[in-house]
Amino acid sequence: MLGPLLSRDRERLGELLRRDSLIFGDFTLRSGRKSPFYFDSKRTTLSAEGAYLTAVEFLYEIEDRRIEAAAIGGLTLGADPIVCSVAALSHLAGRSLGAFIVRKEAKEHGTGNRIEGPLPPGSRVIVVDDVVTTGGATLSAVEAVEQAGHRVAAIICLVDREEGGAARLSHWPFHPIFRREEIFDTQRTPPGT
Repeated sequence: MLGPLLSRDRERLGELLRRDSLIFGDFTLRSGRKSPFYFDSKRTTLSAEGAYLTAVEFLYEIEDRRIEAAAIGGLTLGADPIVCSVAALSHLAGRSLGAFIVRKEAKEHGTGNRIEGPLPPGSRVIVVDDVVTTGGATLSAVEAVEQAGHRVAAIICLVDREEGGAARLSHWPFHPIFRREEIFDTQRTPPGT
């Protein structure tokens, strides 16, 4: 049990995502597709309250699903604030998940690592992402992790835009904290979107 130290407030996290991270306009997504809305999750995950609530929800998801893993990580930059807050809070909760970050490509200097963090060989890990649309960025992290000899125990994302990513990631247990429909505020949605 995570205990009273970690007070769960999923509804409040949803409010923060709606208020601070859901923005409307003309956006080009990582996939190249156009969208009239964008989830800028870092507006939530980099705030003090948002970081805490995100970490709590991820830890409860890990516990509820009984996911056994030594570490949590994902592709930089979207996963970074989630990974760090979950790892720190897991220590307080008595779980102590390690953290790692996957670079978009191996660096050309120093160690040349693509994966940064204290990840023992052959680790079972959880790959995280802030927002999953088509799943391409998440797959990039999964491929790097598996090429390094680690095993993906599960994939968890903060928001699933419900645009095909879940199907592409169906080879692994995939768990979104929120689905688009749960935080998409139809009152703020511009007409025609």
